[in-house]
Amino acid sequence: MKTSFAISGGTVGSPNEGAPHVYVRVVTDVGVEGWGEARPSHRWSCETLETVTSTIAGYLKPALLGAEVSDLQTIHGLMNKEIKPDLSGGQPIAKAAVDMALHDAIGRERGCRLPELWFAGFRPELKLSYLISTASPEEAGRMASDAAAKGYRGLDVKLGLRPDADLDLLEAVKAAAPNLFLRADANQAYNLQQAAKLARAMERIGVDVFEQPLRADDLHGHAQLRRKTDIPIALDESIWTTGNLMQAIRAEACDTVVVKVTKMGGLTGARRCGELAREAGLGLLGGGLTESRLALAASAHLFRYLRIEDPVDLNGPLFLADDPVASGPRIDEGDVVLPDRPGIGCEISAEKLELYGCRSNV
Repeated sequence: MKTSFAISGGTVGSPNEGAPHVYVRVVTDVGVEGWGEARPSHRWSCETLETVTSTIAGYLKPALLGAEVSDLQTIHGLMNKEIKPDLSGGQPIAKAAVDMALHDAIGRERGCRLPELWFAGFRPELKLSYLISTASPEEAGRMASDAAAKGYRGLDVKLGLRPDADLDLLEAVKAAAPNLFLRADANQAYNLQQAAKLARAMERIGVDVFEQPLRADDLHGHAQLRRKTDIPIALDESIWTTGNLMQAIRAEACDTVVVKVTKMGGLTGARRCGELAREAGLGLLGGGLTESRLALAASAHLFRYLRIEDPVDLNGPLFLADDPVASGPRIDEGDVVLPDRPGIGCEISAEKLELYGCRSNV
């Protein structure tokens, strides 16, 4: 990590401690490799570096050895038999790394770019939002101005680091970059009364979407909040599976769904959630968990397939000083050009994995 990253629940990565990333390699019986990535963060979800690695090594790997690589339905059934799905899908971040690696291997084996596996065209260009994580309104304003000057089209502002300063924070950001798409992300920081009060002020400021203001399990509260404000309410931590999404739809709890590959059990689950949300008439936002360029590329392919047009929060490049990707997407500040190669399109450096790898008894 080249800089610290904090959300309302605490710091999720820093230059001193780094941040855990787990890489999974799948090898087919004809020698084709596929790569996947998990980015656990105990401040954001219940999965950790230890649970992800032990789940993959001790449970998923033995269950999947010998399985047909292209039979994703059976493979997800095997994974769910080993690690029973709960409301979040049952270790979805660990399963996401395996699912991503399988998609990469299938694409490489067939000579297809990732979206072609979904019978869609290759759309190489994507816009990133700029993430602001600070409790200082003055610093937030400077960051927003800098992002606008660098050509970013959207801002993702983390709220709840110092709730009493959140309104000043948003006002400073909007004043510094009035024409950028403004996404206010609370990461479950508020109760209903606090969120309603802040939402009324957001309407005056011109915030475009209010993301996950209440606890993840409070769909009823989010539904009430929607009736108190005209700002679209987006759900992130509330929606991990299609089952969660169906409950949110029934409760009329949101206007928009945040799609994240690593929280939704991989590309398979994230694509299903995105398609279901579209069919239900909901908007879509794209997000990530400070993954490296490997998961960034995989997520970007999916977001282009789902026709997400607002700038997406794939914020790894803002926070990671380096990663093990030898070649992958070309990133110029807020502009991404995806690699025109089979599968996800990234090549992984064995030397970098060795350099950054940690040793454990798993």
